[in-house]
Amino acid sequence: MLEVAIIGAGPYGLSVAAHLRGLGVPLRIFGRPMDSWLAHMPKGMMLKSDGFASNIYDPECSFTLKHFCVERGIEYSDTGLPVSLETFSQYGLAFRERIVPELEEKFVFRVDRSPDGFLLQLEDGEIFKTRRVVLAVGITHFAHIPSNLAHLAPELLSHSFRHHDLEPFRGRSVVVIGGGASATDLAGLLRETDAEVQLVARDTSLKFHGMPELGKPRSLWQRVRNPQSGLGPGWRSRFFADAPLTFHYWPESLRLKMVRRHLGPSGGWFAKEKVIGKLPVLLGHTPLRAEAQGGRVRLQLRAADGGEREIVIDHIIAATGYKVDLGRLRFLNTEIRSKVKAVDGTPVLSTNFESSVPGLYFVGVASANSFGPVMRFAFGAGFAARRLAGTMTKSLSLGRAFVAARRVVAVKDEGTRAI
Repeated sequence: MLEVAIIGAGPYGLSVAAHLRGLGVPLRIFGRPMDSWLAHMPKGMMLKSDGFASNIYDPECSFTLKHFCVERGIEYSDTGLPVSLETFSQYGLAFRERIVPELEEKFVFRVDRSPDGFLLQLEDGEIFKTRRVVLAVGITHFAHIPSNLAHLAPELLSHSFRHHDLEPFRGRSVVVIGGGASATDLAGLLRETDAEVQLVARDTSLKFHGMPELGKPRSLWQRVRNPQSGLGPGWRSRFFADAPLTFHYWPESLRLKMVRRHLGPSGGWFAKEKVIGKLPVLLGHTPLRAEAQGGRVRLQLRAADGGEREIVIDHIIAATGYKVDLGRLRFLNTEIRSKVKAVDGTPVLSTNFESSVPGLYFVGVASANSFGPVMRFAFGAGFAARRLAGTMTKSLSLGRAFVAARRVVAVKDEGTRAI
């Protein structure tokens, strides 16, 4: 009987594995390392998170992004200098090799319940038992496409999650739908690939993070008035970044509201110069309907004033974000999914990240409604890993003590019968 199985090998899965491994908890971890970053984010992208907030976490913080960059001779700064997708992805691979070498690059085909835990079947046919399962699946299963576009064929419509190499769009006409970081990053990079790109957003303005003043120290008043945090500047972000456990005790309705509203769609400051004034941007427009026509797409848009507009293009990319939905986790047995208490498709979790199914834990974006917006970012992996490691180590110690006590009782009983 294995103690813990971790499904997912991004920043959260690797961080949890590193902490449990450091405490001697028997585990197995499955997945392709940094898969979302290596295969599903566009080449040339920059992270919105500052360098100090883009770590993967081991118990001693012995291998941070800064350590990696120093070793490789890569320019780095805690703040003000964007972290490239390539740097972060390679850092994750190096973290795996150094801190979590036992990672198995296999997919979990099925998870079933067993009387004393769970039964896992791997893609190669192996079946084994484990007491606990940690789901660190990230955004992989949760790409969201508006229902009025979802009927289009894949050659005409795709989600931003599908694109790492943008070269196939060279010379083609593309509409990117969305107003957040994925949309602005993708639109700017498509333009640099010589695609004929337009950006369509329902909001009447695009929001971008403010450009930091490099090399200029912040005054005491600036630090007090607008403190820095792992989620960006401001007291609200500071709270969400540093107090996820306190957030957990808030009323459910308030938590859901804050997760929806805080840190809404916005691009990095470095994306602004690639988009504004460089490519057509239609603001205040919402996709109304779309139909295939002669190998192209006829897209109808509705403006904020009620007017309509039509665009004919080769392809639509929906940079419309991610929506957690337990129903999409098909590798989980139907009975397990039905027993996980959920709100809006998102699991309701205890203060230890455990769902209503004993022994089943969720970390990352699936835990945001329970622990706040920080769980949508790599920065939240530190708290999740520490919390899970503490919980599991404590229960493992209690379990071992219980087994030892049963053995003592059994020996005494055997001695009594012998007498």
